[in-house]
Amino acid sequence: MELSKRVQAVVPSATLALSTKAKQLKKEGLDVVNLTAGEPNFQTPQHIKKAAIKAIEEGRSDFYTPALGITELRQKIAEYTNEQYGTHYGIKNTAVTVGGKFSLYAIAQTILDPGDEVLIPLPYWVSYSEQVKLAGGKAVFVLPKEGHLKITPAQLEQARTDKTKAVIINSPQNPSGVIYSRAELEALGNWAVENNIWLIADDMYNKLVYNGNSFVSLVQLSEAIREQTILVNGFSKTYSMTGWRVGYTLAPEPVIAKLKAVVGHATGNLAAVSQYAALEAITGDQTCVEEMRAEYEERLNTFYPLINEIPGFSMKGKPAGAFYLFPDIREALEKTGFADADQFAQALLGEAFVAVVPGEAFGMPGHIRLSYATSMLDLEKAARRIKKFVEQHSK
Repeated sequence: MELSKRVQAVVPSATLALSTKAKQLKKEGLDVVNLTAGEPNFQTPQHIKKAAIKAIEEGRSDFYTPALGITELRQKIAEYTNEQYGTHYGIKNTAVTVGGKFSLYAIAQTILDPGDEVLIPLPYWVSYSEQVKLAGGKAVFVLPKEGHLKITPAQLEQARTDKTKAVIINSPQNPSGVIYSRAELEALGNWAVENNIWLIADDMYNKLVYNGNSFVSLVQLSEAIREQTILVNGFSKTYSMTGWRVGYTLAPEPVIAKLKAVVGHATGNLAAVSQYAALEAITGDQTCVEEMRAEYEERLNTFYPLINEIPGFSMKGKPAGAFYLFPDIREALEKTGFADADQFAQALLGEAFVAVVPGEAFGMPGHIRLSYATSMLDLEKAARRIKKFVEQHSK
């Protein structure tokens, strides 16, 4: 029996595959430093855990909830967003989903017809293209100017056709950590409005911004841009709640109404206990958010110069947000004789026991992604090992 052509075209997540391999080697007793996964190494804050336990003990987590989430959580997400961005979202603009990843999947199912095209700037998070495929759409990759990691309206216009339905803007960006400025976002937003194209704003790392840089969301720019923007965010990165799987979408009411039908048939509600944990996260003490952000900033400021010192590694500037470095290693590949970043990464794991993700997974060969969502001790160890590995293999 044959499987569907649609599912045969989907490529497994490279980050999950490499992270799984690294964890398996670690289980076997090897001293592996795993820099693959976009997962905070902090525990979920205690007050959030306690709220979840209380919800269980009181029996509030025992039953189905509305498909798009409990009323209190949806309302608080809308209010929280309005306070940050000066918007006017309400419960009818808000959907809570099984993680931000499923939000993006459900959006693709909601807005795309077979053959519709979605513009995806490079480098891109690995699941964007596969989610578009699963909705019958076509991912159109847009390459920035050499040496840059941000896209311009002119480059989007060059890729636009009469089938273009949406563009995905991720800021702070995974895998590079770059942040789009207000002016850059306004230019992109106005281009989308002029061409009647949906903007999908992936703001998952909006609270992880460092060294005096600032974050701006597409939804706070103008009413016209906001009306064409579907905002995705979640609790995984900000509150270190990856295992709780709580994401959310904010969009015009007609989008949320149809998203509800997709969610209702695909997953129903996410786990009730996770919703009560998220409610505490967004309404409770926010000190933990700044404490984790400050720790990431310290790691960035320590790890970045160590990686930049490795022969053949280059970065145009220090990342402004998220928790990744995305060095260009093309010169190092020439020095070491590895054919590509994938071969380099496989050898690095096998010989130096450092796990990284090759840039091919993000649409940019000749790069690797390193997550600094791990301990400072491991980051310093990884930098030493990578440098020694490159020096040993250099011709």
